[in-house]
Amino acid sequence: MDGRIVQIETGRVAKQADGAVLVTMGDTVVLGTATMSKEAREGIDFFPLVCDYEERKYAVGKIPGGFVKRGGRPSDRAVLISRLIDRPLRPMFPSGMRNEVQVITMPMSVELENPPDILAMLAASAALSISRIPFDGPIGAVRICRIDGNFVINPSWDQIHASDINVVVAGTKDTITTLDVEADQVDESVILDAAAFGQKYIIKLIELQEKLVAEAGVPKADVTMHEVSAELLDIIRDKASVDISEAIQQPDKAACEDSITLLKQEIVEQISPDFPDQEEELGEAVECVVKEEIRKLILEKGIRPDGRKPGEIRQITCEVGLLPRVHGSGLFTRGQTQVMSCLTLGSLDDAQIVDTLEEDTVKRYMHYYNFPPYSVGEARPLRSPGRREIGHGALAEKALLPVIPSKEEFPYSLLMTSDVLESNGSTSMASTCGSTLALMDAGVKIKAPVAGAAMGLMTDGKNYVVLSDIQGMEDFSGDMDFKVAGTETGVTAIQMDCKIKGISHEVMKDALAHAKPARMHILGKMLEAISESRSEMSQYAPRVLTIQINPDKIGEVIGPGGKVIKKIEADTGASLSIEQDGTIFITAADKNSGDTAFRMVDELTREIKVGDVFTGKIVKTAPFGAFVELMPGRDGLVHISQLSSKRVEKVEDVVNVGDEITVRVAEINPQGKIGLTCKGMDGANNDADMDDGLEFGENAVPKARFRPRKNKR
Repeated sequence: MDGRIVQIETGRVAKQADGAVLVTMGDTVVLGTATMSKEAREGIDFFPLVCDYEERKYAVGKIPGGFVKRGGRPSDRAVLISRLIDRPLRPMFPSGMRNEVQVITMPMSVELENPPDILAMLAASAALSISRIPFDGPIGAVRICRIDGNFVINPSWDQIHASDINVVVAGTKDTITTLDVEADQVDESVILDAAAFGQKYIIKLIELQEKLVAEAGVPKADVTMHEVSAELLDIIRDKASVDISEAIQQPDKAACEDSITLLKQEIVEQISPDFPDQEEELGEAVECVVKEEIRKLILEKGIRPDGRKPGEIRQITCEVGLLPRVHGSGLFTRGQTQVMSCLTLGSLDDAQIVDTLEEDTVKRYMHYYNFPPYSVGEARPLRSPGRREIGHGALAEKALLPVIPSKEEFPYSLLMTSDVLESNGSTSMASTCGSTLALMDAGVKIKAPVAGAAMGLMTDGKNYVVLSDIQGMEDFSGDMDFKVAGTETGVTAIQMDCKIKGISHEVMKDALAHAKPARMHILGKMLEAISESRSEMSQYAPRVLTIQINPDKIGEVIGPGGKVIKKIEADTGASLSIEQDGTIFITAADKNSGDTAFRMVDELTREIKVGDVFTGKIVKTAPFGAFVELMPGRDGLVHISQLSSKRVEKVEDVVNVGDEITVRVAEINPQGKIGLTCKGMDGANNDADMDDGLEFGENAVPKARFRPRKNKR
């Protein structure tokens, strides 16, 4: 694999699984296992496949953080990789399979030169291929990046970060089943070229697995496949196809579903006397005919269920600033899909700590997606986010991340929450659009607005139709879900899933060609609502100021035991975050407290020079003079002889602890001690003129002022 060795072995570990392999590349080793239940699962109408990616911190020599060292629920990254493994595998199983299949992949040793996620996809395919489990594979999977205009296959973690695209491609020898893209506003042609580049290596990986199957594969099990009776299908087609075709041609989702439900009940009641004890199968047969009629309507007549043409987008409305106390909000409605996205701004300390096998880092931009049951007219218990919610939030985050300004340009953490209020297809892309509106409403100077649309596909093997902006019914009955997000300049994210065994390069090119005008149309509607980011942030948003100091002065800002920084935060109500390069981010609830904290840090870290003027409080008095706090943690001494132009018998005759006086720096000795004078300063603490003859030089203040005089009396 581009000069590196990919090795697959079986027969040494996990021998009680139906299929088990170790995939090795460099020092990265991934275990892949596949196991199938002996009997089919009863009472279900789907294939029960579960793919799990199990992270083990020992693979990188880490002990998990926190109190629980065993580890808890899968990380978001583990969930996303599990979904990435599932998507290309699922269409490769025989239709009608009801036996439970569990695929588990586990990185056991990881080096950053060879990220384990792509090897886990290969391990899953190889484990299934050599097992007794019916599987129409193998499949291959690769990652492609582009550095300095050149494609790199299966790049290292550092190369991924240095690239302007991160493309994961999976498929067979002649088709693509999965495409997952992160990109920095690149042209669609770059994605197509990357996919074609990856296809050559996919073929090699499939050939490698075929060699393994020839040596170590076992015969496939004879599994009972669930099939709907052909007789039932023929009867329903004959008696109800016309009625079904009429029922599905309604633009309103609820009305359409109600019509189909009522029609389904009527058909079952009508036919069930001739097929006693087969009501469940009758209902499934009706569902099959409904799918057939939807596909026939589109493929043969070019008519979509809601009356749109293949490339037509549903009606769009966009609103911003709906929620007065929220830092930024956007409501995006497309047909009967509606998403409210809300942005919360915080300090850089609010960024999420990310601890994965590959890296330890922080994430400034976080995007969470919620799908409540009322959005589809259902009543069911609320649960923690599932894999679908995590995946949709990650896709929207990936689409928007390239346009988020850097922390130097915009020193905030950003938390975006997208709540689906109504759903009829492509809520992830609606979340992307709504979030762009929220960012602009909040005054975030994004590099460019981002929009997204989902393309669908209907094909009979010979002919195909690409559908723009698919709704729920078309997604459920179709062959592909191709989500494309980007700016006017180029693509930022793609996620393609197939329900068939892949699509050709030509079909993918056609789908991308349809996606671009759809994206431009949606962008135009969004810009009608808000043409550019607001010039002012919400009055309720925190204010973040940035100050750059000498890194050698960081200790002075922190102080012994954090004393100085705690005092600044206590006095101002602001919070300070200090970077190793000397950048300090000050987060405050309002402008005044932020400015005060900024001034305190500036005074604390600025280079004090002879002649500088300060106004500070007396923090201590002594027989020989008074100590003035010039800035937090930095005091200077006003010798008793410098408190006034007149003779002072006792310091307390002129100043007391807590008094505020204005002083000038008269001298800084080699040890850094500061000598101050009040002479020549305006205010009640002196009565001398500027031209009283005082010299601000090496000998201007007696050296004795730095130590108390002995009382000879």
